[in-house]
Amino acid sequence: MACCAHAQVAPYRPQFAMQRRSATMSGTGSLAHCRARTKLPTRGRAAARPAPRRPLTRSAGRCRGRGLRALADDKICWIQTTSKDVITAGLEAGIDTFLFDLARVDSEFADMAKSLGKMQKMLLSGRNVTDDKGQPAGRFFPISSGDDLKDLQDRVESAQLTGTVIMDAADWQIIPAENLVAAAQPVADACTLLAATPDAASARTMLEALQVGTAGVVLRTEDPAEVRELASYLAARGGSSERLALSRGRVVRVAPAGMGDRACVDLTSLLPPGWGMLVGSFSRCLMLVHSECLESSYIASRPFRVNAGPVHSYTAAKGGKTAYLSELASGSEVLVADGEGNQRSAVVGRVKIEQRPMVLVEVETPDGERSSAILQNAETVRLVAPAGSPKGRAVSVAELEEGDEVVVLQQGGARHTGMAIDEWIREQ
Repeated sequence: MACCAHAQVAPYRPQFAMQRRSATMSGTGSLAHCRARTKLPTRGRAAARPAPRRPLTRSAGRCRGRGLRALADDKICWIQTTSKDVITAGLEAGIDTFLFDLARVDSEFADMAKSLGKMQKMLLSGRNVTDDKGQPAGRFFPISSGDDLKDLQDRVESAQLTGTVIMDAADWQIIPAENLVAAAQPVADACTLLAATPDAASARTMLEALQVGTAGVVLRTEDPAEVRELASYLAARGGSSERLALSRGRVVRVAPAGMGDRACVDLTSLLPPGWGMLVGSFSRCLMLVHSECLESSYIASRPFRVNAGPVHSYTAAKGGKTAYLSELASGSEVLVADGEGNQRSAVVGRVKIEQRPMVLVEVETPDGERSSAILQNAETVRLVAPAGSPKGRAVSVAELEEGDEVVVLQQGGARHTGMAIDEWIREQ
């Protein structure tokens, strides 16, 4: 085996995830559950416990549960090759970690490959994968029979194999994709199981088998076209197949809120009309702030930008997480969505924090709970409205009035370092 490359291949369309102050919410999907309205504890009684939460995501497809979440997640792609052109194609596809087989390539080849672009060099000796410092990074496991497959599962379950394990099935007719995926599911939390494949079509089969697929694939090829085909497929499936269960919030107050430090989030990808970031002063209810993609008489269209609000605000991140706007920086990932609940992730290119005049927008949700967001008091700052809104789908805060409706995401309010927790809490 010669050279392998590893990366989480990012979709071409806006993507997302968040680094710090984040953790997964409980629930069935990306941004999960709504906490019912909670009353303050009364004297002499125990604090009120939150009512059972209802799921706030809905599937856009037929598959559910684990399969749905797997299809929504990024897949890992490795490339094994001895071709300079294939290495170049891998770098162009966003693959930045390469593994060199010491049995088939020398240090000159590795140095040449490293000169093609910024990468992390990994080394393969026998079945063991190590990093530049000699630390274990993965292991190959050949499979040629059902007994080998059972042995692999037993080894992982007994913690003999951890980290990244590559299932190398030499004969696909003996070991079908479904068998490999079925064997991988019980041990998915213990290690990252990849499947070696001879071409992009076989890789797709492994990634889709049983609606779950393996965590990723190792593409063995000398043809750059195979790399581009697989990268194109991974990009096409990069958007989440699970929709956010958005609801309507009725505006009950719009008022000046003095001066504040406003965060403008510039993304590395473009947002189409109707898309934006979910932002709010309270994690229990986030409002969909429209991007600056629309034309204005004051400034040119900037479809990569979301004027998200002051630094204290929460914003939604991948996997049901939240982060403070103050913590976003170049390379962070955030969740972007549209008014129908379609969601994907986007990488932050930069964050501009400047002092600007603010406006408070308070809404009441269908459960009677009130929440708010503070935004810059500017004509170019807009909230996404439900379909059929008389003021259009993107309403400027300068035109917002009591009684207007905006799109909101309700979710669990209690959080610890960005993670939804089952605890009584009140924010006001």
